[in-house]
Amino acid sequence: MPTPRAHPGCVMARADGAGAATDAVVRALARASAGAVQAVGGYAGGVYLRSGSGELLQLALFTGLPLPLFRPWWRMQVNRPFPVAEAYRSGQAVHLTDAASAMSRFPQLVAGLPFPFASLYEPVTAGQERFGVLLVLRPATPGVPVGPGDRRRLREAAEDLARDLAALSSAGEPVAWDGDPVGVPAPAPEAGAAGARAAVDRLAQAVLSLDREGRIGFVNSAAQHLLGVASGQLYGRPLWEAVPWLGHPSYDDHFRAVFMSSEPVHFSARRGRHPPGGEWLSVGLYPAADGVTVTIGTADPPAYAPTTPAADADTGPGSPADRASTLYRPVALAIALTEAVTARQVSAVVTEELLPAFGGRQLAIYLLDERHLHLAWETGFPQGFLNRFDGVALDVRLPGVETLTTGRPLFFESMQRLAAAYPGIPLDADIGARAFLPLIASGRPVGSCILGFDAPRGFSPEERTVLTALAGLIAQALARARRYDSEAALAHGLQAALLPHRLPVRRHVETVGRYLPGSAGMDVGGDWYDVVETGSGRLALVIGDVQGHGVAAAATMGQLRSAVRAFALAGSTPEQVVRGTNRLLIDLDPGQFASCCYVVLDPASGSAQAVRAGHPQPLLRRPEGRTEVLDLAGGVVLGVDPEAAYPVTELRLAPGAVLALYTDGLVELPGADIDEGVERLRLALASGSPGPLTETADRLIGNAVDRPDDIALLLASLTA
Repeated sequence: MPTPRAHPGCVMARADGAGAATDAVVRALARASAGAVQAVGGYAGGVYLRSGSGELLQLALFTGLPLPLFRPWWRMQVNRPFPVAEAYRSGQAVHLTDAASAMSRFPQLVAGLPFPFASLYEPVTAGQERFGVLLVLRPATPGVPVGPGDRRRLREAAEDLARDLAALSSAGEPVAWDGDPVGVPAPAPEAGAAGARAAVDRLAQAVLSLDREGRIGFVNSAAQHLLGVASGQLYGRPLWEAVPWLGHPSYDDHFRAVFMSSEPVHFSARRGRHPPGGEWLSVGLYPAADGVTVTIGTADPPAYAPTTPAADADTGPGSPADRASTLYRPVALAIALTEAVTARQVSAVVTEELLPAFGGRQLAIYLLDERHLHLAWETGFPQGFLNRFDGVALDVRLPGVETLTTGRPLFFESMQRLAAAYPGIPLDADIGARAFLPLIASGRPVGSCILGFDAPRGFSPEERTVLTALAGLIAQALARARRYDSEAALAHGLQAALLPHRLPVRRHVETVGRYLPGSAGMDVGGDWYDVVETGSGRLALVIGDVQGHGVAAAATMGQLRSAVRAFALAGSTPEQVVRGTNRLLIDLDPGQFASCCYVVLDPASGSAQAVRAGHPQPLLRRPEGRTEVLDLAGGVVLGVDPEAAYPVTELRLAPGAVLALYTDGLVELPGADIDEGVERLRLALASGSPGPLTETADRLIGNAVDRPDDIALLLASLTA
């Protein structure tokens, strides 16, 4: 298959805000993408790179598809259930040969891109360094796995790219990506031959040719009349800019489908701003390796257009495919569901996103527990009506039960049809329609979902497909929410057991510690603090932050806290304590790293020795109120380099001075520079009047209202 590639001498189409990556990095990505696409017979490809924060994968470069159509997939959290994130996390290739294989493993991907295509993901790694993922799209091969030759060629392309990026990184080039993706432009569109133009100009249909970026390269004579745009204003422009009404969001799925698969697409559209009685047009899209042919002709109004209050006459399309495309926002719903961490939050998302999209008024969610369905959420039904179905067994003949036991969704266009199918079933209304959806995640039954409508209505094939796919997403989210509840309870217990229950009480020194979990879902993380009496009359103050959240982070935190205490009690120097803890974390190999700040304080003299491993700089408030950010020499975070060195900085604390050790959750906010947060904390520490250290700690913690990450704070002060 011909491979889309940049023509000789072309300049990469670089979006604004492409981050700090240099042209050398972009050229390396372009070579790897074009080579990989050609090597495995693809039609598009690109590279995701990790962001500067490490928690996000950014689409850095892509070729073969119009980038604006795929904006929802430009950024991907590394912990999300998508194949590119899975390949990055696991370090293993992911090969999805068709929609069926993708649906079984990554239903969110298929919900957002429900088209026949294959996608191959190869991690780009050099030793322990994970740069990102190389991606290739190609035609679907149902039932035919990726051959060993293609696997080898894609792996070799990723290895070559990893070597290039490692060399650039060693030379000081930034290889993380924090901006918009770069597009590799195809050759400029070319008009067809004169003979072909004459033949096409005899047609009453509009005929346009698009390249792989959606730019118009050919139009026939009928296009000007049917599109309402002069031919001279069409050439070389993206179709959606030249003909804005074809850029309506309701048609995006059709264009995404034709650019990602080899199957033609047909749909109906209204010209202009969809006025009542406006002219209907039939649109045909015919893909090939080098572009897409578009045909547009007059058409009768669709024979079937289900009514939906969510779309008014000015903005909504009328054909079933168009209406389903407009109403079904799979990407937005998938994102919202991935952010929901409890069953109640999942149900609230479904209420806010799903009901309005389809014009529903009632929603009920039942969850399966020990072969009984229990009501977990309801809205819109008469008060108490659903109580009679709460706890119903799986052998009872009810639509909410049968949809789960058979795995088939049930649709009833009217309440009369529901009553006829289930004689004697109690009904909450005489007029309306109902949909019963099975909630099944990875083959495991989770529960059932009921959607209610106030008026009779039909369910088009497209709507049935959409609702069934959404039910899979909801089931995945509910299953994840149950696991989250269990893990959160375990992590909270671990955190409570591993953090110190009280701090040592010593003459001439006062210490206060505080810990708060993150406000986003109240995740428990790996932040910790401790105060250790070393036995030589000195106190060891330690604060640390393990990467990640949940049970694994809390468990690693407990191991590190124990290690620090053991080294400190053995009389090790500050440098030996941190170096020993670093080697221990590497030997344990939990797949995590941690930052740490360790200070040994002599309460009698006020002298201190401090060591820092990738942790934020402490603050020191002098007795007269002047507060500064200390400049401690530091080494890399723990768990990365077994030979890392950690220099010691000498300090002296005067009576009345306050030393503040903290984790980045107290000073870091999304979209803001961490230095701004440190400065806010410095001003807050400086502005407080001298008082009990507990009040100072509560005031500093109280300022952190919106905290996506957990927080640890440790204050120490010498008394007179």
